[in-house]
Amino acid sequence: MDKNPRHIAIIMDGNGRWAQKRGLPRLEGHFAGVGAVRRIVEACRDLGIPYLTLYTFSTENWRRPKEEVEGLMMLLREQLRFQTPELKEKGVRVIVIGKREELPLELQEEIKRSEEETAQNKDLHLILAINYGGRAEIVQACKRIIEKVKRGEIEDVDESSFSSYLYTKDIPDPDLLIRTAGEQRVSNFLLWQIAYTEFYVTETLWPDFTKEDLIKAIEDYKRRKRKFGGLADEEGSNIR
Repeated sequence: MDKNPRHIAIIMDGNGRWAQKRGLPRLEGHFAGVGAVRRIVEACRDLGIPYLTLYTFSTENWRRPKEEVEGLMMLLREQLRFQTPELKEKGVRVIVIGKREELPLELQEEIKRSEEETAQNKDLHLILAINYGGRAEIVQACKRIIEKVKRGEIEDVDESSFSSYLYTKDIPDPDLLIRTAGEQRVSNFLLWQIAYTEFYVTETLWPDFTKEDLIKAIEDYKRRKRKFGGLADEEGSNIR
């Protein structure tokens, strides 16, 4: 394999630990994590990676302390407001997946504005998973299918048609999933989409993650032979 991944997904873990190591409030770690987001978005654009998905806020994150959750909502809103003009200028399209209707109204408005202002961009599709859960996404897709069956609009479902009911219906599945801070679990992230995704785990905390770290992950990915459930010949092509 010698090509860059088309779609990279990242579980941005370690903001809290980064702050705690420095004797700072956890929210300071999230502020520091913004710098890593900007670095990696720019790096993916420079490297010609067309899709980048960032696990920004999960459905389980509501269980965190109220102060931290409110701070995260504010941070997301302000960053969308301030960064959208630059993203638009640099050809980055913003797409948000997740239960946005449960988010604060002001954040919903910023999401809508950012998506609309960048809708024509094609250099990099930046997918932000906000209030996202993989199980919830699958359940929601099933409910939509059931309603269509009841109305007589569809009779059968296969893997391809099921995918069209997911948040990511127009987005290719990730080729590479990166998780920072050393944890080795998927945390309810893109459960359907990562069936054949290559995983890369690094001990680096998210605020410290750099373009060089990203390139290291990509180079590791390039050395792998993707089989997609089949066999691979000596040249690495797939034999189904």
